Amino acid sequence: MDAPEYDPFAPGRFSVGVRTIEASDLVRGRVFPCEIWYPAQPGKAHPLIVFSHSSGGHRRSATFLATHLASHGYVVAAMDHSEIVAAELRRDEGETDGDRAARIAAVIASRVPDIRFLIDQLLGAPGGDIALDAARIGLVGHSFGGWTVLATAEVEPRVRSVVAMGPGGSTNPRPGILPLTLTFDWGRDVPTLYLAAEEDVMIPLASVYELFHRTPASKRLFILRRADHQHFIDDVEGEHEALRAMSLPGEAAWIPAAMRPIAELSSGEQAHVFVRGLTLAHLDATLRQSDAAQRFLAGDVEAELAKHGIEAIAHRP
Repeated sequence: MDAPEYDPFAPGRFSVGVRTIEASDLVRGRVFPCEIWYPAQPGKAHPLIVFSHSSGGHRRSATFLATHLASHGYVVAAMDHSEIVAAELRRDEGETDGDRAARIAAVIASRVPDIRFLIDQLLGAPGGDIALDAARIGLVGHSFGGWTVLATAEVEPRVRSVVAMGPGGSTNPRPGILPLTLTFDWGRDVPTLYLAAEEDVMIPLASVYELFHRTPASKRLFILRRADHQHFIDDVEGEHEALRAMSLPGEAAWIPAAMRPIAELSSGEQAHVFVRGLTLAHLDATLRQSDAAQRFLAGDVEAELAKHGIEAIAHRP
């Protein structure tokens, strides 16, 4: 990994296995479907990466990234969060404004316990054939999941590295965006990578800048040019255009009309290369202390991305 030809954009050397498990939370009475991507390398303990999906997303929403990380020797786990599996957190057609506010608060309050529960489950599984290194745990999340991983770092000391993609949590969210808060009371250095989309309608750059500057840790921010909020998931083109065609309720009704057509934005493949390469480099640099990854991130990342036809900005505060 520390060879001069370090290339975080290229596929890794391991074949990748995928399995689905169910994790039962007896305390909360919830059963979570979980997906695990792992490298086919028996006997070696691998760093664990937990992925947190967006509101309205699911555990398989970023398989392009999970597969890439697993091919480079990481075990990646993702769950369907509580709002998907718990009947009491699902929207009721007849709910009042008060009911909705209470439900949203309960959904938000479930997120961090979900992540901590999954870490406990994975590290506590005796005799499993996928060996995990409990000293090297990282979190990756998108949107509501981006907020989730930042919030988890406030209370979970086992977290050593974070990647937040278009995260919520700014002090002035746009109408219809979840009212999320962050204290950033970490008490330790949790190296954090922010990935943002230049044309993000729901989580604008100003919101990500705010979170970046409040982060009390080693940090980097890279911005994908001509990209929107859906550029961090699997089917970028399909999901973007599907959202543009939706009629969203209440305060979120403005969102589809504000989005540019996908033909005017970066392609899904460009977005995937951007996310895969930078996420891997950050995790290699922080969880594996790879000198090559650290040199890569300290170098001209914009030029490296340009070699792949990707326009990006390295934020230099």
